[in-house]
Amino acid sequence: MEDLLPELCDQFPDLVRVVEPMFANLGGRETFGGEIVTIKAFEDNSLVREQVAQPGEGKVLVVDGGGSMRRAMLGDMLAEKAEKNGWEGIIIYSCIRDVNAIGQLDLGVQALGTHPMKTDKRGLGDLNVPVTFGGVTFTPGEYVYADNNGVLVSAQKLELADA
Repeated sequence: MEDLLPELCDQFPDLVRVVEPMFANLGGRETFGGEIVTIKAFEDNSLVREQVAQPGEGKVLVVDGGGSMRRAMLGDMLAEKAEKNGWEGIIIYSCIRDVNAIGQLDLGVQALGTHPMKTDKRGLGDLNVPVTFGGVTFTPGEYVYADNNGVLVSAQKLELADA
């Protein structure tokens, strides 16, 4: 469905929290949503690597990379693994790389931008903790929806009346 977010905002104005506009839609799947799984890690994508290897059906990985514009928290190999394991999408409050390859995958990916440098792998970060950026807190177990209009969060799963 195109323009999912405006429809969700119109039907459920009291149930949605809209993230401040900052993300570019860079994956092959422009519209995506699902249950939130979070990672909080700065310039270290070790936990991203671990999570995309897990089954992700119905889930979206939300990565709080601290807004870093100095390293890429996701590249094509990890994105391919996420697609293979059924993840709906990945939202990264930081950068990605290998954007042309990622754009060919059936995976939603939104990020602040692109950067060619990979992260260090130090095994640092927190899994499934509430993370806050863009004026919204992303709580594991809640739901996130994204399309070319932006990103929004809801405490409950939302379905359009005409869907």
